[in-house]
Amino acid sequence: MPNSKRSVLITGCSDGGMGAALAIAFHKAGFHVYATARDPTKMTHLASLGIETLQLDIQSETSISSIANKLPSLDILVNNAGKQFLMPAVDVNIAEAKKLYDLNIWAHLAMIQAFLPLLLKSPNAMIVNQTSVGASAALPFQSIYTSSKAAMAMLSNTLRLELQPFGVKVVDLRTGIVKTNLIKNLQDKSDNMLPKDSIYQPAKEVVEKALRQEGFESQGLSAEQWAEAVVRDLQKTNPPPVIWRGESALLTRVSTVLPFGMFDGFIKKLAGLDVVEHMVRK
Repeated sequence: MPNSKRSVLITGCSDGGMGAALAIAFHKAGFHVYATARDPTKMTHLASLGIETLQLDIQSETSISSIANKLPSLDILVNNAGKQFLMPAVDVNIAEAKKLYDLNIWAHLAMIQAFLPLLLKSPNAMIVNQTSVGASAALPFQSIYTSSKAAMAMLSNTLRLELQPFGVKVVDLRTGIVKTNLIKNLQDKSDNMLPKDSIYQPAKEVVEKALRQEGFESQGLSAEQWAEAVVRDLQKTNPPPVIWRGESALLTRVSTVLPFGMFDGFIKKLAGLDVVEHMVRK
């Protein structure tokens, strides 16, 4: 089927994010793009480009079924929506952590179940799940976020096998650092502070700086470059089951085949954990 007639639905397409960048890249490649977000007013730039925007709350069964029943066909589903969560594991509010899992895992599975009937009718069906290099790396203070991505990576790998008999390809998008508004949104939050009884209080300033991801604002591959590379990968006759794109993606991929823990020192320094260790042991 010609690319101009293929369709793709992408979740989490607020302007300035990776979903929006993917929507633009697919649009330029000739796809009919359904860009979705919980708040459609945050997709004004995409709409100005002629991209079809739809309101979709992936945590609402009613919202999901409404869109699934509205689409005439679908070739590619991109589960991109998600949320970041930074906090030392021992200080995590478990109720809030469960909400993150609901969004980063269960909502995506609900999307897959709802749109699978449409995908099964496509000769080029594909499910693309946005995970993270964090699914393969131990990143200090990000255990909840990265474990949710690791769970999604394993779900993707299993679905890849389970859906092969039906001709549906499943791709794990293992993304590295990309320049988006993700860090700004994180820094605008008011819940990136340590609890008063945290064992990390002696190093409060250093840890909270890490929770705000300060110093990472200018790092990463541009969202446009990343998205265009991903869309090229996905258009291959046999796209790889895992796509590694973004800054540090190659390094993380290499680390997965090296002896366990070899990169611990590098990761600790990157997160400031070496300084924290010195301060809490004083």
